[in-house]
Amino acid sequence: MAVCNLFMKQLKAISLLTSGVRTLSLSRSFCDERRARYFPANKNNMLPQNTFEGKIAIITGGGTGLGKSMAFALSALGAQVVITSRKLDVLQNTAEEIFSKTKHEVLPINVDVRDPLSVRDAVDQCIDTFGLPNIVINNAAGNFIAPTERLSSNAFHNIVNIVLMGTANVTLEVGKRLIAAKQGANFLAISTTYTREGSGFVVPSACAKAGVEALSKSLAAEWARYGMRFNVIQPGPIYTKGAFDRLDPSGEFEAEAISRTPVGRLGKPEELANLASYMVSDYSNWLNGEVIRFDGGKLNCTAGEFNDLTKLSNEEWNMIEDMIRSKKVKTVDQ
Repeated sequence: MAVCNLFMKQLKAISLLTSGVRTLSLSRSFCDERRARYFPANKNNMLPQNTFEGKIAIITGGGTGLGKSMAFALSALGAQVVITSRKLDVLQNTAEEIFSKTKHEVLPINVDVRDPLSVRDAVDQCIDTFGLPNIVINNAAGNFIAPTERLSSNAFHNIVNIVLMGTANVTLEVGKRLIAAKQGANFLAISTTYTREGSGFVVPSACAKAGVEALSKSLAAEWARYGMRFNVIQPGPIYTKGAFDRLDPSGEFEAEAISRTPVGRLGKPEELANLASYMVSDYSNWLNGEVIRFDGGKLNCTAGEFNDLTKLSNEEWNMIEDMIRSKKVKTVDQ
């Protein structure tokens, strides 16, 4: 973006000196409601009503946010759903809310995914109530923004233990039982878009989520022989209260995220739930070992050196053409 930003600053300076020409509005968003209107969110379930009839799903971090949205979608499509987290009262409220709408039982289980024994007990409860799960969604996460030099070792370990070790604990506990029972299953992990390139100020999360993706891709190759598929979704900015309270306490990130997302808006939890539903359904049995980025084009937008030029109006592009012609720029073969 450095070259693009320098170019735009130079253009702004010229425009200020040019009589009769308006000042560039460089602070305005190039991804706004005018663009978002072409991409409205469809919150309806896209799969047939009984897609998950007879299926059992366990969703970690299922009491709020994206986990709650996925739990509702699977339940509405016929699944018996187990939701887990460390907040039993929240889980119970969510289970009651989902049941009131779908009429399918939802089992809330208090569990700390960092503790293998707690995970073992949760899987025992799932089996005793519904049976061995066919669907496992590793969604439990922990994250916060902070300069890395301010992190204690305990803070770093806590995020890694929830995200990476929590996913490993659940995957190993369920996976070993599935192998013993000769039963297949679909595993899905919820990751993030910054695992490949990393990101400052959320370093523990970047490290842990990258590990989750490596785990999923590795087991996609190794455990397919046991009837198990493993895939990952990397969500971009999707508003949920818990995540945005931790990562965007001032509210400034939301506006910036929208301005850098080509479809002109944040994602909706229901859209993520639709994608997740497809990926853990039998409709996607040829999908294995994949990492799906789901961010409205945001990463592509921020990666392109000159993508900020979408902020320019036709009038400003006319100025640029006049500037180029006035310099009589010639193309020379390198």
